[in-house]
Amino acid sequence: MPGTFLPSVPRWVPAPGTKADLEYADLPIIDFAKLATPGGSAMLAQQVHDAMTTSGFFYVINHGHTQAKTDRMFDIGDVAFSQVSDQEKKAYEGNVKELGTYQGYKLRQYWHIDAGVKDQIEHYNINRDVTKREHPEALRPFLPEISEFTRFCHFQILHPVLRLLAIRLELPEDTFVNQFQFDAEGDTWVEDEEKTRNVWLKGHTDYTGITILWSQPVAALQIMSPDGKWRWAKHIDNAVIINAGEALEFLSGGYYKATIHRVVQPPEDQQGYPRLSLLYFVTPDDDVLLVPHAESPVLQRVGIKRRFEDADAPTSEQWRKGRSSRFGKVQHEKRADGHEQDVVHGIVVKHYN
Repeated sequence: MPGTFLPSVPRWVPAPGTKADLEYADLPIIDFAKLATPGGSAMLAQQVHDAMTTSGFFYVINHGHTQAKTDRMFDIGDVAFSQVSDQEKKAYEGNVKELGTYQGYKLRQYWHIDAGVKDQIEHYNINRDVTKREHPEALRPFLPEISEFTRFCHFQILHPVLRLLAIRLELPEDTFVNQFQFDAEGDTWVEDEEKTRNVWLKGHTDYTGITILWSQPVAALQIMSPDGKWRWAKHIDNAVIINAGEALEFLSGGYYKATIHRVVQPPEDQQGYPRLSLLYFVTPDDDVLLVPHAESPVLQRVGIKRRFEDADAPTSEQWRKGRSSRFGKVQHEKRADGHEQDVVHGIVVKHYN
């Protein structure tokens, strides 16, 4: 970023790590430092493949974003909540249900969770193009840094992951990269998220292609393991947690599965602390048809698991608008197994109670 002056920002002090005896998910750790070594890409592609075809989650370390820069991004993220009045938040509230986009604030009690209970989660969502809309006054001095951060997430984390995923499908390395372009029309965004205690989100899959979550110490994220058991995601300093969403599942013909996760109450020793999260949600470009890459030799050998016929496939824009506008705002159908489901563009979307 040009220049050396950075505007001052109040320090965000994260919670201490939990001492609770939790059962953690055994997630692979992908070391990006190995990308520069002989045979490193092939080795990491196998590790990413194994993760995305089992638990669907993995960590990335040595991505090149320093701990100091990450700390500052959490400082900036907190500004959206601690330095903006409720009145101003309301003025910058998004309109998810009508527009199908999360840009702006998602205020507390917007989503219905269960049995009349509404959520206590605040988001502030910024498009990767930070100039697309106005922002609260307190955030404006930090927009150049936020823009730089989105580019880092996109080019230094997302694109290497997409190339590794393509390699194991025996596709040209840039197959998925070309469907997740930075300057194309879409709704990829960086999200600052603050949760109060005693709040949760039922099990779900993301409708995005890839979700990038910067690890933070308050334990709340749980992952459904391949054996059907919920396990906790462990905090690793300056690591990011990657998971696949529904759009990637469609593009990969069911080979890389959208992964089931939920948010639960933190352990008792962390329940007095707010939880500040920093995420980068990535959808394919708006005009991408969510049809499988049937040209993949791997898919030709193992078969394609179709959720819909190619002729009925939605575009990325249609899918994300359909999913985002209904999440937490419609009454879902109860299933015989105790879970719930919704139908979007003729596709059954399951929610796990």
